[in-house]
Amino acid sequence: MPPKQNGETEHDLQDADFAKAFQELNRGEQTATALENHLAALEAKIDELLAATGQQDQSESSSTQSNGTSHHSSTQSGS
Repeated sequence: MPPKQNGETEHDLQDADFAKAFQELNRGEQTATALENHLAALEAKIDELLAATGQQDQSESSSTQSNGTSHHSSTQSGS
């Protein structure tokens, strides 16, 4: 604990330490909230990209099926 100055009591110093810890906790909460918001935006963008890719895959699949060809490949294990 820092040395007492200007007649500060031990209780005053503890209050100051508590206030500092509370401020740091508050900054941490704000940082966590900002990170959660960025993560939510990133997840939404990923979902959007996956949906677009899924729609593209579906349209390609229906296009090739209507042409009578299929992109399904079978793999066989050799002995």
